[in-house]
Amino acid sequence: MKVPAALVGARVERTAFDQQVRLSFGALDPDEGYRLDAELVLETPFLFRDAAGEWHELDPGTGMGLAPVLALFGQSVTTVDVSGRGVLVIDFHDGAGLWIGPDPHFESWHLTGRGIDGITVGPGGEDVWGG
Repeated sequence: MKVPAALVGARVERTAFDQQVRLSFGALDPDEGYRLDAELVLETPFLFRDAAGEWHELDPGTGMGLAPVLALFGQSVTTVDVSGRGVLVIDFHDGAGLWIGPDPHFESWHLTGRGIDGITVGPGGEDVWGG
């Protein structure tokens, strides 16, 4: 299973919303500049846990309903895991978290960028993970 461990320690540097939710992550190497410059795009409904531990069911493209995700700006990733057919779980320094699983009909999420192996979870999830 491919786990994007390079995200651990990275900070959310940008949040953006339209028909998708986009989180940009960055991590600096003290000697070489950015060691990681990546973007996570969520395209289907997902769960967001705020810093107080309350879970929110969120859906890209719903405008102000996505406001809780803004709290991730500036937060650092503490753990990240990909399991099953493409369930992504990310925990953040302040206690917030994301959970997104595969969608039966649509691409649910993808992660791309410099310093990280790209991952795309297509319709129904993925059977094979590269390494």
